[in-house]
Amino acid sequence: MIKLGILDFDTSHCVEFTKRLNQIGKDQEQFVEGAKIVIGCAGESKLSPERVEGFTKQMKEFGVPLVDKPADMIGKVDGMLIEAVDGTVHYERAKPFLEAGIPCFVDKPYACSLDDAKKLAELAAKKKLPLFSSSSLRYSPEVVDYAADAKKGKLVGCVVYGPASASPIPERNAGLFHYGIHPIEVLYTLMGPGCKRVTCTHDKDTDTVTGHWADGRMATVRGIRKGASGYGFIGFAEKGIQPVTIGTKFIYRELLKKIVEMFKTGKSPLDIAETVEIVAFIEAANKSGANHGTGETVKG
Repeated sequence: MIKLGILDFDTSHCVEFTKRLNQIGKDQEQFVEGAKIVIGCAGESKLSPERVEGFTKQMKEFGVPLVDKPADMIGKVDGMLIEAVDGTVHYERAKPFLEAGIPCFVDKPYACSLDDAKKLAELAAKKKLPLFSSSSLRYSPEVVDYAADAKKGKLVGCVVYGPASASPIPERNAGLFHYGIHPIEVLYTLMGPGCKRVTCTHDKDTDTVTGHWADGRMATVRGIRKGASGYGFIGFAEKGIQPVTIGTKFIYRELLKKIVEMFKTGKSPLDIAETVEIVAFIEAANKSGANHGTGETVKG
């Protein structure tokens, strides 16, 4: 059994991941085999401090031993889940564990600056450790099935939609780095890496982002802040146009399967270079939106 530590309790993911990995409760179809949360640290939060106490209480009820300092988990785990909802702290949170030779899953957003994204990837590469970050939406069955369907032919573009940050937009996960990361991860799951230019039209109720890929394809993300919301996309392929609604019932389970796979095999299921490009994409989109839709280069 792989022994995992979990850091920062300002997100429901600490509770939801622990329930599935430690097989707590009666919902057995959500359980994931092969790893267990054996230790945790509540940490601190500048983005959602009000959530820490409640999730800490739940983690104690689950019987997870807790420590006061993140460093106290080193030597007791085979891998770490870095769960801070605040992407601006992920580099500093993951760094001590990577330096100690412990592979990490870093929850979304992987980082909130291209500089931090590259530093994390470079440190993991230097230590020859797997490093993985992903939105759970990437592994929703609907997205996986559509991406794998060869009958549709090559995907030439798509329009993806999903919630963006509620107003006011938080400063620490600026712009699309907060909830906007989910539809953008779906965009990249479908289109793959290689986006070179981004334009974004920003309004208080919506962000509309268009990416221009090096091979000539274009795709759009609509970040929703007002009106009905949900996750989905329209795929424009060589052999058809298909609307797809994305369900969320099993997304944590499917993501956790990939996380456990990484800790077992020592290989990330997703090239970290793509994750770095996603950070560059969002950084460019935020800049474009703040500058009335100017075209911005994706520098990843």
